Amino acid sequence: MTLILTLVIFVATYALIVTEKIPRAVAAALGACLLILLGVFPQETAVEHIDWNTLGLLIGMMIIVDLTRRSGVFGFLAIWVAKKVKGNPIRLLISLAILTAVLSAFLDNVTTVLLVVPVSIVIAETLKLNPIPFLITQILASNIGGTATLIGDPPNIMIAGPAELTFMDFMVNLAPVAIVILAVTLLGFYFLYRQKLKTDKESITLLLSQNEYDYIKDWAQLKRSLAVLSLTIVGFMLHAVIHVETATIALAGGMLLMVLSHEEPEEVFLAIEWPTIFFFTGLFVLVGGLVEVGVLDKIAEWSLGLTGGVPVVMAMLIVWLSAIFSAFVDNIPFVATMIPLIQKIGVLGGLTPEQLQPLWWSLALGACLGGNGTIVGASANVIVSGIAEKNGYTISYKKYFLIGFPFMLLSIVIASAYILLRYY
Repeated sequence: MTLILTLVIFVATYALIVTEKIPRAVAAALGACLLILLGVFPQETAVEHIDWNTLGLLIGMMIIVDLTRRSGVFGFLAIWVAKKVKGNPIRLLISLAILTAVLSAFLDNVTTVLLVVPVSIVIAETLKLNPIPFLITQILASNIGGTATLIGDPPNIMIAGPAELTFMDFMVNLAPVAIVILAVTLLGFYFLYRQKLKTDKESITLLLSQNEYDYIKDWAQLKRSLAVLSLTIVGFMLHAVIHVETATIALAGGMLLMVLSHEEPEEVFLAIEWPTIFFFTGLFVLVGGLVEVGVLDKIAEWSLGLTGGVPVVMAMLIVWLSAIFSAFVDNIPFVATMIPLIQKIGVLGGLTPEQLQPLWWSLALGACLGGNGTIVGASANVIVSGIAEKNGYTISYKKYFLIGFPFMLLSIVIASAYILLRYY
């Protein structure tokens, strides 16, 4: 009875998240509360299933990014890039996509598109161009760039703790294939748009006349922010050596920057995306319910039977299942469910941590890259679509799908080949 009740609550919550009938943070928190109220497990057990390291890492990075944003550095970078390519539309499209990918790797993809996309729309309008090709390219670039590091995309942040993977593990294992996929994707966009993006000399002259330094609002804040951000990233790289968790490093960086910036705590804490934090918290408890009643044990046994327990077959199943699933619904709930499932597969299949690692990389690649498949596949996609609509441009589901889905499939083919060649 408890098992059926848990499944009903989980599926109902998932349906609310996918259909967005109510805010997803409210849906996840409500589902978690119902598990406790209806006696699936006590509150103490529910709390044990929350990954506090993931939440701490997210909060710390949100603080650092918000305080960095106030310096105006992101507008500066966008205009600087535009001037470096002399306003050439196709080179500008490629350059802004590369900037988006790099920032997504070291900040996170959601934050990056919030900062870069509005400036990109202004640049496109200055050149009398439709911003949609720029925005679609940046969506794909943000998700590909976010794939490369531990902090670039929420699925990676979620995977790192349970899998006991370090910042450098992600860099060494995922950054190489992310760079290849980004290069292939941008080459595809070059051929797709090179004849369509045309402007006139007057518009280019107007763009080049802008002073990128006008975008810097506070030089002192810029220097403080970049120093603390650099120190935090170095801490991530060394956290396995210094034996300090990534959440502690991120929170320490955030607190240090708050002290140096002399900002009011209330104002800074308002910038934290609390709905995201509550969404993650609720998901951890919901998946904890599946663990407690044994649902994931049964699914793990089924998966082992389906793949014959062969690791390479399991890796391919995970990367493609993750990609297709993540293309149509938010990848975060899927990853939250898959993490304990992969742990169970490891235990039941007698896999060592080294043998299990390719399955983690398969999950990360599938979930992060799969988000490029549709306009609702990842949080960054939805945010860009919303910003575009506010500025009078519509990225329809069909328009995006016809471009995003083929590029997503291509990226998963490359990812699959990479997993096979590198780990098997």
